[in-house]
Amino acid sequence: MRERISLLREFSIPLIAGVIVALVWANISPESYHHFDHDHFFGPLSFHFVSNDLFMVFFFGIAAVEITQSCLPGGDLNPPRKAVNPLLATLGGIVGPVAVYLGLNAFLGAPGLAKGWGIPTATDIALAWLVARLIFGAGHPAISFLLLLAIADDAIGLIIIAIFYPDPSVPTEPQWLFLVLCGMVAAWLLRNAKVRSYWPYLILGGGLSWAGLFMGHLHPALALVPIVPFLPHPPKEDKHLFEEDPADRSTLATFEHEWKIVVDFGLFMFGLANAGVEFSGIGAATWLVLAALVVGKTGGITLMGLLGERLGFPLPTGMGWRELAVAGMVAGIGFTVALFVAGEAFTDPITQGAAKMGAMLSIGAAVLAFAAAAVFRIRKVH
Repeated sequence: MRERISLLREFSIPLIAGVIVALVWANISPESYHHFDHDHFFGPLSFHFVSNDLFMVFFFGIAAVEITQSCLPGGDLNPPRKAVNPLLATLGGIVGPVAVYLGLNAFLGAPGLAKGWGIPTATDIALAWLVARLIFGAGHPAISFLLLLAIADDAIGLIIIAIFYPDPSVPTEPQWLFLVLCGMVAAWLLRNAKVRSYWPYLILGGGLSWAGLFMGHLHPALALVPIVPFLPHPPKEDKHLFEEDPADRSTLATFEHEWKIVVDFGLFMFGLANAGVEFSGIGAATWLVLAALVVGKTGGITLMGLLGERLGFPLPTGMGWRELAVAGMVAGIGFTVALFVAGEAFTDPITQGAAKMGAMLSIGAAVLAFAAAAVFRIRKVH
C-alpha cells in the first residue's frame, strides 16, 4: 500500500487527475462546473477560495521549507559559489520567458495581455524533477542543477506573486502588513522559547500573517512563507531536495514530512479548482504563455548557463551544453505555479482560461526534452 501511495505522489497523479476531471467537466457542463467552483458551499467560502487561499498556504509553505533547507550550510544553495551557475541560469529562466512573452505580445497580442508576463516565470518542481529523472537518471548532475534552478525559480516566483499580483478589484492596504511582521515576531519568540511543535508557529505566526495579507489585499496563500524559516532546524543540512533524513526530527523536517503528503494529494483539489478551461477558449494568451515557457525558458537558461561558464563559474562535472539545453526544456514545464499566477493575472474569464490552457500545455515541454535527449544521445546515470 505504501508503495502505491508513493508511486501516486511521485508521478503527481492527484494533480493530473484533478486537471483531467476539471477539463472534462468544464467542457461537458461549463455552467455546472462554474457553480461548483465559485458558489459558497462551505458557509461563506467557495471551493475555489478554499483551494487557492487556504490549501495553497501549505503548498507554498512546503516550497518555503525546501528553500530554507537549501540555504542552510550543506544545502544545495550553500555556499553561494557552487550555486552561481544555477542562479545565473535561473535569472535567464526568468528574463527569457518575460522577454519572449512581452516581445510576442507587442507584435501579436494586445495591451491587456501584458499583465500576464509573470505566468511563465516559475517551474513546476515536482513535474520537472520527475521528467529529469526519466531522462537523465537519478545520479546525473543535471538533476541537482535543475532542482537548484527550480528552487531559486520558485523563490523569485513567490516574490513576483506577492508584489505584482495583488487583488485587482481592491487597492493594496500595506498598513495591514504590520500583522505579517507580528506573525514573524511571534514565530521568532516561539523559536527562542524552544517550542518544538510546529502547530503554534502555524496557528499564531501563520494566522497573523494570513490575516495581514488578506486584509492588505495581497495573496494570503503566501502566509507561511515568512514564518517557515523560523521553524527550528539543524544548523547544517545533510540531504538534498526530495530526500528524507530519518534522523532529522527537527520542527522544520517534521512539518515537511507530515504535510508533504497532504499537499501532494491535495493538489487534486487545486487542479479541480483551477484547470476547468473550455477548449474553445484557446486564444492569444495561450500561445504567449506556451511560447514563453518552452522557448523563453530553454533559451534563457542555456544562454545564461554558458555565460556563467565563460565568467568562471562552471557547470557541474558531467554537464555540457547539450545537457544544459535539455534541462532548460524540462524547466519549461510551468504547470502548477503558472496555473496559480494565471488565475491572479487576469480577471476576465476568457483571457484567464486561455492563459491557463497555455500553462497546462507546457507539459509538452517534456516531449521536446525527451526528443532532444534522444538526438543528443544523453546517457542515463543511475
